[in-house]
Amino acid sequence: MKIHKWLLCALASTVLFFDTYSITLQASNLKNFISESKIKFGGWINGGATFNPSQAGGYNGPVIFADQANRFQLNQLNLFVQRPVVSTGNAWDIGGRVDFMFGTDAIFTQAFGVPTFDVNTGEPLSRSNWDLNLCCSSSRTYGIALPQTYLEVYAPIGNGLNVKVGHFYTPTGFETVPAPDNFFYTRAYTLNVGEPFTHTGLLANYTVNKNWLILGGALTGSATGGWDAGWDKELENWSGIAGFTWSSDNQATSLHISGTYGATSTRSSEPWGFYNIVFKQKINPRTLLVLHQVYGLAGGVLLNNLHYTNTVKDAEWMSVVAHLYYDLTDNLSAGIRGEWFRDKHGFRNPSPFRIAAATNIVNGTAVSYAGDINSVTITPADYYSLTVGLNWKIAKTLKLKWDVIKKLNARPNIRYDRVDAYQTTAYRPFDGNKDQILFSLDFMLPF
Repeated sequence: MKIHKWLLCALASTVLFFDTYSITLQASNLKNFISESKIKFGGWINGGATFNPSQAGGYNGPVIFADQANRFQLNQLNLFVQRPVVSTGNAWDIGGRVDFMFGTDAIFTQAFGVPTFDVNTGEPLSRSNWDLNLCCSSSRTYGIALPQTYLEVYAPIGNGLNVKVGHFYTPTGFETVPAPDNFFYTRAYTLNVGEPFTHTGLLANYTVNKNWLILGGALTGSATGGWDAGWDKELENWSGIAGFTWSSDNQATSLHISGTYGATSTRSSEPWGFYNIVFKQKINPRTLLVLHQVYGLAGGVLLNNLHYTNTVKDAEWMSVVAHLYYDLTDNLSAGIRGEWFRDKHGFRNPSPFRIAAATNIVNGTAVSYAGDINSVTITPADYYSLTVGLNWKIAKTLKLKWDVIKKLNARPNIRYDRVDAYQTTAYRPFDGNKDQILFSLDFMLPF
């Protein structure tokens, strides 16, 4: 019996040893495979709070992203898996990326390019099923988005051609949806409502030489001219995107011009398009100036606002934004942003935007899980904003050794907004006021 017990113990120990070795070997092989295949996992977390002394209704008017007044919000918990392609050389390469976003910003980057109502006729539409209803409608503010899912190919043609196929962030503009790519916690109206967030389709980039890069592609899946499209609706409606970037020899100066154009939807051949110009000048190693201008047009849209009632008209919007950034130290930067945005016909900038964006047809009636749809207002207006703020790399400044927080960035901001009605009666979207001031503080941690 003693011998049998020793044999059983030895056998169990052997099995356990080989199982542990096998698991360790598999983990090592998986790690090696990931390393050799150049697959990357990463993400970021961003959250903050905005104090609005003149707001009692919970929203910061037409300001979106940091749109929650006097409360904390987890804006973005973004996870991604990516295999970046090698964009130089004589060998073909293939990669891609998938992003998952949870938070209060998710609704602004979902595929809402097929809106609740047809922009030309006002008829209810069947919306995209890509990521609009994945979760959390009962929370009023939180949601899930899948803002990027694409394959990318590098072809050694000429100086190198990169092609994306799938769902991806727009290459146009200056500010973006991902928190780490922006200086300020809040975004300009220009990003919010003046240009697209995402596209579905094909996008190609070609490097002509060290000074010139050109881009172009075909967009589908949208009932708003190729903007913010999904995968399962409006696939017969194609639009185009094109542009170029010029950079000086020393890379201190650059000029980017791009835009989209196409029919609004499969039900309307009315045009929908825009262009944007981004000029960057590195004044010195510590100072960056950015100038951004946008113009957009949507043909034959149905307008219902505080000025127009059941009026079909071509709608226009335009803006100018100026940014100036200065590095005070290696770990502390200051910035200022000024903007004028004109929603000329009261088509692009509803307030609060979140309530309008979360609208769906339920039993034949338009309802919004984010709030009372009857509280949403819009009218032709000029919007002005001035934002000042800091970016402070806390962990580096305090010389904290913990690797997890080495990239922690704090962003205190002060923002002033004012609106003036354009060729119509007074408009007061800031809880009954024409202006407001926001004090915000957020934290952003890439990983």
